[in-house]
Amino acid sequence: MKLTFSSLPIGKQDFNYHVDGKFFNEIETSEVRSGSVDVALCVTHSQEGIYELDFVCNGIIIIPCDRCLDDMKHVVDTSYHLTVKMGDALDESIDNVLVIPSSWRTLDISPIVRDTVLLTIPMMHAHSPGDCNQEMLGRLSEHTPQSYSSDEDFLQEPQREQSAAAEGDIDPRWEALKQLLDNKEQ
Repeated sequence: MKLTFSSLPIGKQDFNYHVDGKFFNEIETSEVRSGSVDVALCVTHSQEGIYELDFVCNGIIIIPCDRCLDDMKHVVDTSYHLTVKMGDALDESIDNVLVIPSSWRTLDISPIVRDTVLLTIPMMHAHSPGDCNQEMLGRLSEHTPQSYSSDEDFLQEPQREQSAAAEGDIDPRWEALKQLLDNKEQ
C-alpha cells in the first residue's frame, strides 16, 4: 500500500483498503494466522508539504490463544493519526509525526497499518473462561508444576501475583538481600 503525495491536491481525500492474513504474515514475527480488516484512510493536505493521515481499522483477526493454542477471534476497532511533513531527512523522533525527505514521492503505509492493527492485540490473549480447548488444558496441567483447577484460575494467577506485590508481600529472597544491604550500611 503506497500513498503518492505528488498526486494529492489540497483538501481531503479518502482511501479504502482491505487487508487479510497474508498481509500480516509478510513479516515473520506476526501472530496473526488470518483475518479480515478494513482500513479507511483520510488524508488532509492542508498546505504544501504537510499531510494529516487518519487511519480507522475495523475487522477481525485470528490469533492463537495463549492457554490452549487454538485459534481465537480478536476484534480490531482502532484509529491512528499521523502527521507527515516533508523535510531534509527522515525523522521519526516525535510521536505521531513523520518527517520524510522531500525527494520521496510515495510513502509505503503498509508498516503503519500493520503496526496499528498488531498493537490492538493484548499481551495476554486467551479465550473467555470455559471456551478453551479442554483437552489441551488437561495436557498442560500434566506438565506444569502448579496445576490450575480451571482456565479461570490460569487467567487469575498473574493478577494475584500483581496484587500480592502491590500489597507489599515481598519475596523472601528479596527480603534476605535487603537485610544484607542493611547490614552492610551499618
